[in-house]
Amino acid sequence: MTIADLASRLSPLASSLSATLRITEIFYSLQGETSRVGLPTVFIRLTGCPLRCGYCDTAYAFHGGASMTLAAALDAAARYRTRYVTVTGGEPLAQKNCIALLRELCDRGYSVSLETSGAIDVSQVDTRVAKILDIKTPGSGEAGKNLWGNLAYMTARDEIKFVICNEADYEWAKRQLRERRLDAICPVLFSPSYRDLPATQLADWILRDQLPVRMQAQLHKQLWGEKPGV
Repeated sequence: MTIADLASRLSPLASSLSATLRITEIFYSLQGETSRVGLPTVFIRLTGCPLRCGYCDTAYAFHGGASMTLAAALDAAARYRTRYVTVTGGEPLAQKNCIALLRELCDRGYSVSLETSGAIDVSQVDTRVAKILDIKTPGSGEAGKNLWGNLAYMTARDEIKFVICNEADYEWAKRQLRERRLDAICPVLFSPSYRDLPATQLADWILRDQLPVRMQAQLHKQLWGEKPGV
């Protein structure tokens, strides 16, 4: 390989690493949700979200943040000795360079998960990434934003999540589960809205109806409440 050939191969990589993202925070904590619950994880929280869910617990990420290059974000993640990285928001896919960030993290050998609202196309997400797709219930106030075509890009390595605010949400989610056969696509998670629904109530409903879902409560909320960056 000539020097010119090497330079031509490295040039797109250098360009990618110089691309910028607006980032609210990068922090190290225990994963509080999904099948990865309890795992020490680096979280990269991108700024901005086009949705305004009534139960949102990260409204502080709607605005502000700081501009960082992909190279700087990758360096920040590398400070922690863990192979698990979660890219979250806000809505991370609202920033076009999120796709490149996910790819670069995978290329570096991380086990990467993406927390996304389900309102933005996921078709370009690297197939090595575990997509955590949040289907918005009526109680969120944003059910009309669900992009159902995203289901075609979900695989067995991914997970579908419903945040349940009340019994009406539960019945709606149960109907989507059955009519769309969501559990045949990937694991399905039912999670109680932290402020709105007791976890024990949701557990009782799931057991009563023998649903093929995983009940989850947010571990980080149990440990630290609603403190940002944990």
